[in-house]
Formats: sequence, structure tokens, C-alpha cells
Amino acid sequence: MGAEERDGGRERSRANGASALRRGAVDRPRVRLDQPRAPRRTFLPEYDPEAFGRLSEKIARFLGTGRFIVWMTFTIIVWVIWNTTAPSWLRFDQYPFIFLTLALSLQASYAAPLILLAQNRQDDRDRVTHEQDRKQNERSIADTEYLTREIAALRLGLGEVATRDWIRSELQDTLRDLELREPADAESDERDR
Repeated sequence: MGAEERDGGRERSRANGASALRRGAVDRPRVRLDQPRAPRRTFLPEYDPEAFGRLSEKIARFLGTGRFIVWMTFTIIVWVIWNTTAPSWLRFDQYPFIFLTLALSLQASYAAPLILLAQNRQDDRDRVTHEQDRKQNERSIADTEYLTREIAALRLGLGEVATRDWIRSELQDTLRDLELREPADAESDERDR
């Protein structure tokens, strides 16, 4: 083994790791872990789930309005009246109204999943809101407990502090003591003279 082969082996060892050299792996570029991979090509159509969710919510919101019920009722009434009273060559859906049934079934088959998707999105939003409310309530309870402990500590501290009434009563007791001592002191001064 010549010096050139050893140097080439070392270079390969540095690039692909020592185990790749032992296995005889083909030189390939190193994969960088600090950079995102290029997106894979897919043959399936891609869509934005948020945009589809917003659209389904708009449709579900419209399906739940009185306006939709009025328009649907009006359409069905016009359909039935047209296909029963119009001349036979203008009627496009004869009496069993199979085409109307098909149209209503198709509308219902698309409306139900869209409504369910909108409800699931609303449930997700409600779950996040409830979680935030629960965390806020926990913080409020912790703050209330802290303030309760602080108020209790202040009350204990105020129990050791002289209050205005206590000072007033002590001053009145001292004044009475002085008044009682005053005649006694006056008598002792007269004796000393």
C-alpha cells in the first residue's frame, strides 16, 4: 500500500466516517443536519388544510342559517311545481323526482362531512380556550392564596404593634398614676421644708 493510497483512505475516512471506509462505501456528499432537507416531490395534489378548514366553516355556517333553509325550500317548491305543471317536453324530472332526490342526497353527502370538519375545528379552538382558562384560573388561585398568606402575616404583625386604643389606654393609666403621685409628692415636699 503506497503513501498515496493511505492519504486517499484518510480523506475518505474523514468524509464518510471510518466505518464507511471499512465497508467500501461509495463516496457521497455529507448530509448536513443543521439545514432542512429539500421537500420531497409528490404526485398527489397539495392543499392548505387551514384554507380548506376555513372554507368548510363558512359553508357550515351558511348551512345553519335560516337563509339557506328558505332558499332550499324555495328551490324545491319551484322544482316540484315546474316538473308537475310545465308542458311535458319542458319537464326534466318526472314525478318520482329522482334527479331532485339525487341532488339533495349529493348536497347532504357533502354537507355532513363539512359540518363535522367545522365542528372538529371548533372543538380544537374550544380545547385551547379551556386550557388557557384553566391556566389563568390556576394563576388566579395561586395569587389569591399568596395574598391570603400575606394578609395573615400582616394581621399577625399588627397584633404585635401598638394600636391607637392601646396607646391611649396606657397614657390614661400613666396620667392617673401621675395624678395619684402628685398629692403624695406635694406632702413629701412640705415635710422636707
